[in-house]
Amino acid sequence: MTIESALYVVPTPLGNLQDMSLRAVEVLKAVPWVAAEDTRHSQPLLRHFGSGARLLPAHQHNEEQAAQGVIDKLAAGEAVALVSDAGTPAFSDPGARIVARVREAGFKVVPLPGACAAVTALSASGLMAPHFLFYGFLPAKAGQRQKELEALAALPYTLVFYEAPHRVLESVEALAAAFGPERTIVFARELTKLFETIHACPLGEALEWLQADANRQRGEFVLLVEAAPEDADDGAGERVLRLLLAEGLPVKQCAKLAAEITGASKNELYQKALALKDAG
Repeated sequence: MTIESALYVVPTPLGNLQDMSLRAVEVLKAVPWVAAEDTRHSQPLLRHFGSGARLLPAHQHNEEQAAQGVIDKLAAGEAVALVSDAGTPAFSDPGARIVARVREAGFKVVPLPGACAAVTALSASGLMAPHFLFYGFLPAKAGQRQKELEALAALPYTLVFYEAPHRVLESVEALAAAFGPERTIVFARELTKLFETIHACPLGEALEWLQADANRQRGEFVLLVEAAPEDADDGAGERVLRLLLAEGLPVKQCAKLAAEITGASKNELYQKALALKDAG
């Protein structure tokens, strides 16, 4: 395969190596350099697919430095592939800053389609909202997590979260508290791997399901929550307004943002925001 000097964004399998695309394999075999989230993780992958590329570390703590290293290689006329540990780089993984810097420097970025845990989970969820919102990882601190979930509660979109095994219990408990027990949650655990699990239940039963078997708490999770019903309570706009006002934003900006988030009337929200500010 003849390859031009560019940054190739290459998705890698979530677990099952047979999910690697033919094009991705050819790119990894053709490039002289691979910028990798964890070089120790990626080296066996490259070896498996017959790539002799040299590795550049490109993780969340060195992205600026890694970006300059990639740009230097491109400036010398060489090609570089960007990979994360699993799935698509820059999708709740390092890579976005590197891509941005490469584009700013005037070099070509070539994206390859491939594995993405969020999209894979959505395809098997059975949740039928026409739109989804990918959130990624929730904040670790309980107070920040609650604020974020309150702002999401009334959105008419399927909500997609990533979660680690050591935090899945507390995150699911927080989801149930914020969204209520009736909405459906879909657990997509260890996608494409030996112990892949996809399970749907009401949020009110989710914690009990997880706690019934310790094995259900292992592995990497995608959590998908059913969209808020169309008749979600009219207090959603006011809840969002309160959160935004508490952050010290101007009344006009609060009303505009709350309208965009909830779909409520901006003028009505502006009047509510004035009343809330006067009352406070």
